[in-house]
Amino acid sequence: MIELGVPPGIVAAEAALSIEGEAQPRLAAALLALTVAETTEGLYRCEARFGNWGDRGNGPDYLYFDRDVLDFGKEIAVTLGDGEAEAEVFKGRISAIEGQFLAGEPPQIVVLAEDAAQSLRQTRRTRTFEDVSDQEVFEQLANDHSLQPEIDLDSITYSVIAQLNQSDLAFLRERARRLAAEIWIEGSTLHVQGRSDRQQNGDQLTLVFNRGLLEFSVIADTANQYTQVVVSGWNVQAKERIDHNATDRVLGSELAGATSAASIVSNAFGDRVDRIAQQMPLTSEETQAIAESSFRAQARRFVVGTGKARGDARIRVGLAIALEGLGSLFSGTYYVSEVQHCFSRRPGGGYTTEFVVERPSLGS
Repeated sequence: MIELGVPPGIVAAEAALSIEGEAQPRLAAALLALTVAETTEGLYRCEARFGNWGDRGNGPDYLYFDRDVLDFGKEIAVTLGDGEAEAEVFKGRISAIEGQFLAGEPPQIVVLAEDAAQSLRQTRRTRTFEDVSDQEVFEQLANDHSLQPEIDLDSITYSVIAQLNQSDLAFLRERARRLAAEIWIEGSTLHVQGRSDRQQNGDQLTLVFNRGLLEFSVIADTANQYTQVVVSGWNVQAKERIDHNATDRVLGSELAGATSAASIVSNAFGDRVDRIAQQMPLTSEETQAIAESSFRAQARRFVVGTGKARGDARIRVGLAIALEGLGSLFSGTYYVSEVQHCFSRRPGGGYTTEFVVERPSLGS
């Protein structure tokens, strides 16, 4: 177990940047602010702000408006942290360039970049897939964009799956939500996995409040929690109704022996049943998949926290992280579902990591 921020130590604030695989120390020195954002739905984003005024050998001038270093489509990679906490947190292509001319400040240039999911976002289609599983659909999407598929899912076969005037990214996200799966691109590999498979193994990072964990706010909310989810459909061939009920048993080891939201709701308010009617599954397998994935999705949002820590590039989406010093109710292991790595040269800035965590259970 690795405990972050004990002793406090010093976090290296500088970022290492490369453009098209070539290190750019001068560009890194001009960096004023940086944000790298990750979520469980893929399309990681980067916003980098640079000072854009200086001596280019012929007197003061704009440094980067010639598009020699910063240009559309160029690959930018960002590495943050120091020592064992150092890691590459972003690699993608520049999609937007912005000029900033602010009162009292030198001119600045801002570049916006997205990872390889950008090509999926910019491709819109209407098409159908027949007699395929979600895994086969994901593999087809990967192949369409020259990505290697790494799919780890239990998926059933459908008679027809339709993509109706959707971008490939929106379609991918929609299908992944039906399975409570998460998507991300690493290098040239498209990953689609359930949470229990994605969750990283090995040494667990620990953040202690006031020692590494700078700020934290957390809520356990029963407003959207149910004791069971019921999905009904119609089997055309058998001409009969099909139903499936999902309860907190589908969470399995995610509860880790703690108290589930469904148990708390049952004891405090009685049974609450969520009946999903807007979808019409045609087989018992599809009915079960929708019910169980829907229950997992709402249960995992029972306890949600937002925090800020000293910058650590190891804090990434998919990490199981232990938060301590929060009392018996909220201390424990959480799943990281969103991350922002932030750098700023402004006073009080430096390198920090902001994150969203969640879990389906509550402490004693």
